[in-house]
Amino acid sequence: MFGLLVLISITHDLLHVFQLSPQETLAYGLPFAKDHLSFNKYINIFLSQAGAVLLLYLVYLGLNFLVKPKKSWLNYLWMIVPFLGLSYFLALGVNVISFYARPAYFSYAGFRILAIDGFNTHPLSNLWRGFDQTIILTGIYILYAAIRELIIYRVEKAGPHQAYRVLITNQISTFLIVFITLPVFTATFNLINNDQLYSFYFLLLTPAAMVYVTNTYWLFPANKGSYLHIPFLIRLLATTFVFNLIFCFFGAFFHWGISGSFFWGGWAIQLLIVTPLTALLYEQRKDQILQLRGAEKALTRSKADLQFLRSQINPHFLFNVLNTIYGVALREKAKDTAVSVQMLGDMMRFMLRDNHLDFIPMSTEIAYLRNYIALQKLRIETTENITVEIDINEANCGHLIAPMLLIPFVENAFKYGINPPEKSWIKVTLRCDPKQIYFEVRNSVFPAIVNDPEKEHSGIGLQNVQERLNLFYAGKHQLNYGVIQNEFVATMVIGANPIID
Repeated sequence: MFGLLVLISITHDLLHVFQLSPQETLAYGLPFAKDHLSFNKYINIFLSQAGAVLLLYLVYLGLNFLVKPKKSWLNYLWMIVPFLGLSYFLALGVNVISFYARPAYFSYAGFRILAIDGFNTHPLSNLWRGFDQTIILTGIYILYAAIRELIIYRVEKAGPHQAYRVLITNQISTFLIVFITLPVFTATFNLINNDQLYSFYFLLLTPAAMVYVTNTYWLFPANKGSYLHIPFLIRLLATTFVFNLIFCFFGAFFHWGISGSFFWGGWAIQLLIVTPLTALLYEQRKDQILQLRGAEKALTRSKADLQFLRSQINPHFLFNVLNTIYGVALREKAKDTAVSVQMLGDMMRFMLRDNHLDFIPMSTEIAYLRNYIALQKLRIETTENITVEIDINEANCGHLIAPMLLIPFVENAFKYGINPPEKSWIKVTLRCDPKQIYFEVRNSVFPAIVNDPEKEHSGIGLQNVQERLNLFYAGKHQLNYGVIQNEFVATMVIGANPIID
């Protein structure tokens, strides 16, 4: 947007110089001639005015580069040097422009944006002139840019409504570009010369636009009843009142002739005209908006389902085979084998039935976890160097949980945390309370096995777990994992109430 405004301004300056009559050019040049200075309308008028705009734009680009997110807070300390450099560059640039434009001779409209003390009758007599003011000016912009980057970070943060937040931000950004560029364009080229009209433009259209965005992306989608529902009406009255009040105060501050009738009239317009129009537009796009609100959840669910399906080899066929093996084991009186097959069968039922649900009881997830651990312990029970400690307390675990959140950590522990020739251990801890679920897995650490037969079968993975935590437990979870001393530790704490749409 700033680039577009710069282009408009420079175009206006160029047209202004081209349209100067010989008499106007002479009038500009007379003060220069009195001081025995050469005059050229392209250098002393156009290049100076365009240079002022380009100077501000270059400093703007430099400041934007400074406020980009850094990897550490130490990097922010180095911003002081380029910040001071840009401030001095702006002050010196204003002095140079003053040297060629001599704005003390004329009231150049194009220079009003540079309210800096560099404009003086003796430019470049003091190379530090205006430096203190440019520091304040660039400091204010740095603060604004930091707030802007924080908003962008929040908008782009992964979560169940990331795409929805991006949509709203793009809508607002597009509106702002048109909303600001239109009056600047008309005022720059003198298409409309009516200050009162511009005042009404900002004081009426700005709150109306904010009402549109608020209604379309917050009030209407969150409203589960009719438009006459009391809670909805209260929120509607409150938001329109606040928006209108803010801009009326803004207009009164700048002495734009704001009266009480203007306030009540503006509020009435927002309620009786803007709101019905936004409701009509919302109803036309309702399905699209609501679909977008749930699209990311559907996408993440589909991705998880696809990964689950890839890890299965014709599960129905395997389930039937397991039933056959279970019957054979009972006939041959191989009790341990029968029990193992039964546990594996229970796990298969879970994969076929419960795994595709959004949420399941904690008891079901824990049962699957116990069966998996029991089968793994059969594989290593003859090895003395391996210790498996299971501390699962099911008391207070009456919550719902997204399926397969716990098993990836245990799966990785048995995959990477056991090396039979060496001392190995796995410790699994699970606790619940009314507010949260605490889960921790610790295992010994060994170099990766080159010929690991499970190398290509790593389960759904921790990355998928993180995605589903962001989806169903946004703002209600903590996940930390990594190597601490000689063991790998994964700790997960999730809220007892997942996000259910």
